Amino acid sequence: MKTLKILIYTILAALPLSALAQEPADSCDTFDDFDAYDEMLAELVVTAVRTPKLLEDVPVQTIVLGAKDIKRADATNIQDLLQSEMPGIEFSYAMNQQMHMNFGGFGGQSVLFLLNGERLAGETMDDVDFSRLDMGNVERIEIVRGASSALFGSNAGGGVINIITKDAVRPWDLTLDARVGSHYEQRYGATLTNKLGKVSNVLSGSYYNIKNFDVESDPDPVTRVFATVYGNRTWSVKDELSVTPMLGMKLSAHASYFFRQVPRYVDTPERYRDYAGGLRGSWDINDANRLNLSYSFDQYDKSDYRRATDLDVRSYSNVQNSVRGLYTHTFASGDALTAGGDYCHEYLMNSKLQGQSYRQHNADAFVQYDWIANDLWEAVAALRYDYFSDGDKSRLTPKVSVRYRPLRRLNLRASYGMGFRAPTLKEKYYEFDMAGIWIVKGNPELKPETSHNFNLSMDYTRGKYNVTLAGYYNRVEDKITTGLPYSTVEQPNQLYMDYVNLQGYSIFGADFTVQGRWNNGLSAKLAYSFCHERKALNTDGSRANNQYMPTRPHSLTMRADWEHNFSAKYTFTASINGRILSAVDHSEYKDYYDIAAGTTEVRYPAYTLWKLAVAQTLGSKLTLRVTVDNLFNYRPKYYYMNAPLTDGTTFQVGLSMHLF
Repeated sequence: MKTLKILIYTILAALPLSALAQEPADSCDTFDDFDAYDEMLAELVVTAVRTPKLLEDVPVQTIVLGAKDIKRADATNIQDLLQSEMPGIEFSYAMNQQMHMNFGGFGGQSVLFLLNGERLAGETMDDVDFSRLDMGNVERIEIVRGASSALFGSNAGGGVINIITKDAVRPWDLTLDARVGSHYEQRYGATLTNKLGKVSNVLSGSYYNIKNFDVESDPDPVTRVFATVYGNRTWSVKDELSVTPMLGMKLSAHASYFFRQVPRYVDTPERYRDYAGGLRGSWDINDANRLNLSYSFDQYDKSDYRRATDLDVRSYSNVQNSVRGLYTHTFASGDALTAGGDYCHEYLMNSKLQGQSYRQHNADAFVQYDWIANDLWEAVAALRYDYFSDGDKSRLTPKVSVRYRPLRRLNLRASYGMGFRAPTLKEKYYEFDMAGIWIVKGNPELKPETSHNFNLSMDYTRGKYNVTLAGYYNRVEDKITTGLPYSTVEQPNQLYMDYVNLQGYSIFGADFTVQGRWNNGLSAKLAYSFCHERKALNTDGSRANNQYMPTRPHSLTMRADWEHNFSAKYTFTASINGRILSAVDHSEYKDYYDIAAGTTEVRYPAYTLWKLAVAQTLGSKLTLRVTVDNLFNYRPKYYYMNAPLTDGTTFQVGLSMHLF
């Protein structure tokens, strides 16, 4: 094993140098001769300002993970992709091994996930169900950091992640994908697309299964550990039918079904389902006016399957019916005025809610003006008004962004955005006995959470290289979280923990990315993220513990890829990807059943994980991929809630066939 490690280190260290040495002498190094990032910068994105705009012209810093990034990562779902490609994002366990995301100090409840611009129903421990966002038919993912509530409303205070699926572009196209790996992992997928005249259709399906596996911690852990990593069985099917009845008009209908089963308990496995559908229409009325209308339905359910009686007992259902309208007028100067509104009727049934079920109406209206002053300056200002019927709450949120381009490939950006998050029905009406430790109670008097986000960034592209630097500061008022545990005179032995609004929470940080692409097929990327959290204050003046795991202050992702066409019918690709996360300290109760015992400081250690993948493509039809994950066999000493879910080196073998 030691010899193998030395050999791998030697190959990895030598490969970039030898590959660079083979670069043709007449290759282009100057900006004027060759720009490897022209194609990327010319890509249209829609999330940052809700209308199509070139990536290089967007006044708000936007990160795009394209189809090549997704294919190279070989990710099963959005969680796999983000944690391998984005520093500053970490997924850790919440209760019952539900996954919780931390994105630069903001939890999943403050980062809005969209699928083709539509919100998702349901949550698991305040996050969307990441497993339902598979990567089988995804064209690109657009990531906007910082408050975007002026465009997307509640839950967008920390950013927006928009997953955009592929359209049909050829008469017929069929792709099949299969992968098997350690822990009896199986993944199968298929996508069939067709475009015949004015009608096109995209049908995709996926199946994923991985078994439970046991892990072992050293003796005397400081805090809670787990001994079993629970697997799951997931499958989904999606279809989107589109019609172009006339030039400039597109109508589409979509429907999907998702199912996931987790065998936490053999006799009563947990089941998660989602049913979604909707209609969308876009009409370019003329060169200056565009109209978008949509309706979407999304229902996310949870249940326990009781094998002995063959009953599926539903304990949770979240249903959203949403209608949206968006109108854009482009002036002769290039300025654009965008206005629109949304209406959503939400239903929530939860066996752990006081009253079991609640309904709420949400409505909003927003306006945005994109002012192009000249070739150097552009500014975008947006204002949005949101109303929530439960509690009769409303909020006005602004956002202003400015882009300055002193050089052709140098962009400087600055923005201020107010984010907000309305208290959810769960946070207002929850009443849940948490494993006998304490009863978590909702608070109908919660105020909306408000954040003030300031962001500065620059990106520079020259020839084969791209550099991005960004800094941000967030101050959060009325942060919604759980407060200190307490008991009552009537029940001195029962602890309660209420949802409360806290003050004094802030986050600041910086991101740095450098990447290069060379003519010999070699590309590399290094991305670093720093984040510092200042905890909120409890009512007694003490610093509040994070409801979930705290942010690791330093994180780094690195990758190098080499692709070479040995002939017209054979292509070889090798990729290595690594991520490094620093240690983080967290104050926790010594005994959750006896809080009088006080707290102790827990250090969650730093760790690094590496993945090596090799792929061979025969013609354009068949690709064989072999992956070694956790290349250097890292195993946590203690399997704490934010330890990586690995028991050592694992292997995957995959085959992809593009039939026609």
